[in-house]
Parts: sequence; C-alpha cells; structure tokens
Amino acid sequence: MNNSQDFSIITLILHASFVVQLVMLLLVTVSVGSWASIFRKFFSLKRTRSLNDDFEREFWSGTSLNELFSSAAQNAKFAGPMERIFASGMREYHKLRERQIGDATTLLDGARRAMRASFQREMDAIESNLSFLATVGSVSPYVGLFGTVWGIMHAFTGLASLQQVTLSTVAPGIAEALVATAIGLFAAIPAVVAYNRFAREIDKTAIALETFIEEFSNILQRNLSAQATASGR
Repeated sequence: MNNSQDFSIITLILHASFVVQLVMLLLVTVSVGSWASIFRKFFSLKRTRSLNDDFEREFWSGTSLNELFSSAAQNAKFAGPMERIFASGMREYHKLRERQIGDATTLLDGARRAMRASFQREMDAIESNLSFLATVGSVSPYVGLFGTVWGIMHAFTGLASLQQVTLSTVAPGIAEALVATAIGLFAAIPAVVAYNRFAREIDKTAIALETFIEEFSNILQRNLSAQATASGR
C-alpha cells in the first residue's frame, strides 16, 4: 500500500528535483495554453466555415451583386472571410468605375488584386496561433526528455555515496524523472493532432476562397462583356 502511495504521480512530482519540477511546471503551463488555443481555433474555424457557407448560399441564390455589396458593407463587423473578399473586390470595382475607367481588363485586374490582398489578410487571421501548436507539438517531448535526463543524473549523483545500490533505491529517482517525459508527451500529442486537423481545415477554406475569387472574377468578366456588347449596339 505504501509503495503504491510512494509511486503515485503527485508523490513523484513532489519528490522530484527543483529543475525537474520547473520543467514539469513549464510543460503543464504550455499544455494549458495549448488546449486553450485548440478550443479557440476549433470554434473560430467552425464559425468561419458557417459564415462562408451562408454567404456562398446567398451569393448563388440569385441576389444581385449590388444588393450583396450593400449587405456586406452594413454587416462588415460580422461578415465572414468570403463576404469580406467579395466586398473588397466590389469596392475596388466601383472605385475604378467612378474614375470613368471603362477598360474591362483594368477593371477586372483591379478587382482581382483587391480580392487577392484581402485573401492574404484573411488567411493570416485564420492561420493565427497555428504555429504555436506546431511549436508545442515539436518541442514539448524534448523539453520533457531534458527533464528526464536531468532527473536521472540527479538520482544517480545521490546514489554515489551509497555502499549498496538496489532496484528499490534506484527506482524512485528514475520514476520521478520519467514523469517529465510523460507530461511532455501529454502536452505534445494533442497539439500535433489538433495542428494536423486544423491545417487540413484551413487548406479546405483556402481552396474554397480561391475558387470563389475565380468564380466571381468570371461573373464580373461576363457582366463587363455584356455591358460592352450593349454599348456597341
């Protein structure tokens, strides 16, 4: 019964050396920050996907571009990435038209450049905190390993003065040191799994936004061609 208590996780942590305890505290702090980042990113990507789907559904419902632009301008604070990209393209398109620029290529290139710039800003925002998860996933095991190596060195240094060394004298020190590696893996594994899942989700979002830019550009090109044909008549 005593052995069970002596080798409980709490007991091992309390009896570890100061450096190992410091490493454990660092890893626990990083793990808490990692989980907080995971939950924030999960709900953020879920909201982004929902807003993009809602706008795309409205975009293809037959609503006029001017009505969509007016709605996007009024709803700027609560709009999704796709709606903001659309608004930036339409805004640049209208600015060029107000300057009496009638060249279709110039109008289309201006709108496309504005949408690409907006796309980059949106992707930077969507990918925020993802590098933190990657860092946690790659570094935490090594930090835990450092704590383990340090703890084992400390344990063997303490055993140097003993005349007889048995498994019962060696085991507690090694067990205390190995807890650091366990905590390092506990911090790293969820971060790696979450990073891979979020990276795939972000790639899908990027493809959807780029596809929308091309489709919207084609719609603008068709409208400009129709207007040129009407003017020619």
